[in-house]
Amino acid sequence: MLFSSVIFLFYFLPLTLGLYYVIPKRHRQVRNAVLLCASLLFYSWGEPVYVALMIYSIVFNYALALQIAREQERGGSGKHALVFALIVNLFILGFFKYYGFAMDTLNQISGAHFRYSALALPIGISFYTFQAMSYIVDVYRGTVRPQRNLLTFAVYLSLFPQLIAGPIVKYRDVEHQLERRRHSMQKFGAGAERFILGLGKKVLLANNLGALYAAVTALPAEQASVASCWIGILAYTFQIYFDFSGYSDMAIGLGKMFGFEFNENFNYPYISKTVTEFWRRWHMSLSSWFRDYVYIPLGGNRVTVPRHVFNLMIVWALTGLWHGASWNFVLWGVYYGVLLVLEKYVYGERLERAPAAVRHLYTMLIVVIGWVFFSITDMTQMLAYLGSMFGIGGAALWNVKTLYFLRSAGGLLAVSALLSTPWPIRQFDGFSRKASVLTTGLSMIVLVVSVSYLIYGSYNPFLYFRF
Repeated sequence: MLFSSVIFLFYFLPLTLGLYYVIPKRHRQVRNAVLLCASLLFYSWGEPVYVALMIYSIVFNYALALQIAREQERGGSGKHALVFALIVNLFILGFFKYYGFAMDTLNQISGAHFRYSALALPIGISFYTFQAMSYIVDVYRGTVRPQRNLLTFAVYLSLFPQLIAGPIVKYRDVEHQLERRRHSMQKFGAGAERFILGLGKKVLLANNLGALYAAVTALPAEQASVASCWIGILAYTFQIYFDFSGYSDMAIGLGKMFGFEFNENFNYPYISKTVTEFWRRWHMSLSSWFRDYVYIPLGGNRVTVPRHVFNLMIVWALTGLWHGASWNFVLWGVYYGVLLVLEKYVYGERLERAPAAVRHLYTMLIVVIGWVFFSITDMTQMLAYLGSMFGIGGAALWNVKTLYFLRSAGGLLAVSALLSTPWPIRQFDGFSRKASVLTTGLSMIVLVVSVSYLIYGSYNPFLYFRF
């Protein structure tokens, strides 16, 4: 079930909110039971069979956390239970997400033709598995106490606002909210406005940008010009930002509507002036997860330079692999790992002395090229697209298709570029403080137009659902 769907907006969400708020505040566990039932229904909407996998993950990680705590109370370390829990979680993630990838790679390397049945990817498995592992590790470290109420823990791992595509929520950040959270009309209203903002990003911007990118990539090779290819990848650059940040906005807004406060996941990454800064602003919950549970345990930067380079490359190869079971994602991760190493040890100081405009142009060029690696899984097609972007292979600088794309979508790209900066929000906040009715009015306009697009449109994928 998509947030940007009529079923969710007009049936699932109103019914869930109604059942949740009709229960008195003092019955917190009953409200949690409503959230759990709604979350399992939400998850099972498209893939009912994988609800069993979700329930298994809940029960397994709940039990292993208690086992770790019992071993530590008896004077042990709990390390064996920790290792077992991590192995099982990684095995489940690896089997369902990477089994087909591993078999394809084995067939290519060996020249064999092992037959296998492709597995449907459980939606959101990367997100809730990472949440489960962070909880297990934090219990082992003593950062949090194990949750002894199975219902409460089940709500944490399955909470539908952020279940499918994040942000990745650490247990320690919502531990107290799971049992005692604050509700108010003001908070609910702020959550609704945030949800509508995300819906508008997704439906009005990301969907149309995605259609533009699909049109460019569908061009026959002889019709692909340099300018058209740049228009296409710029469309994807903005599409993936508004798609994913829009989902995060909707998740954070829904959380507020149910009394939760989730951490931000984006902070205008396209205004960055270095690649390092970009990754402090993009998908912040994932970067934080890899920092806390992979990078720092490997030694972080408090090691020799060769070991630090090794640590960075491991983290970024895993970051790429986390995004998808394909070599292009590994290449994308290694690409960023190499650039971060170069910024750290080769040209970072000289880059800092360059004018801000030059640094921003450098960063965006790196990011845009990176999205080619990310968006095209076939290596041959990827290299061909990159070649066309730089005029390799005889691609014309521009042609009639380029003019068509500029006329039909130039305004959309310009608006997207503007809205990917904080300037419009700052202006809007300034006006809304003077007249709160403006906020409500604009939100209603965005909602009505977005719903109209949903009813009459057909292109409505969420890019990060596949992760």
